[in-house]
Amino acid sequence: VQLQASGGGLGQAGGSLTLSCAASRRTSSNNAVAWFRQAPGKEREFVAGISWNGGNTLYGDSVKDRFTISRDRAKDTVYLKMNSLKPEDTAVYYCAVGRGSIASSAAEWYRYWGQGTLVTVSS
Repeated sequence: VQLQASGGGLGQAGGSLTLSCAASRRTSSNNAVAWFRQAPGKEREFVAGISWNGGNTLYGDSVKDRFTISRDRAKDTVYLKMNSLKPEDTAVYYCAVGRGSIASSAAEWYRYWGQGTLVTVSS
């Protein structure tokens, strides 16, 4: 399974960006998918996760009420809509496919990882 993350780039504080994560085949359709991020010099951080059917979502405390995760199972694509961006949102964002149908904030739960897309937020 290959995951292709896209949509990163330069954003402004207070602005919005939307990331996409496309799977190479339909392995992800019955599995949870999550976004993690890693800023320079910092540990990887859970951002958001979504269950196999989109019925349940999880968010990290630092992005709650600002970011929204969603998925289109027909397209094998998961999205991360990021609103009210802050400079501290600057990081490489990774999408990952879980070992089961329910999302978790634990990185160990995720089997397949994408290559990452860089998000830079200017103040």
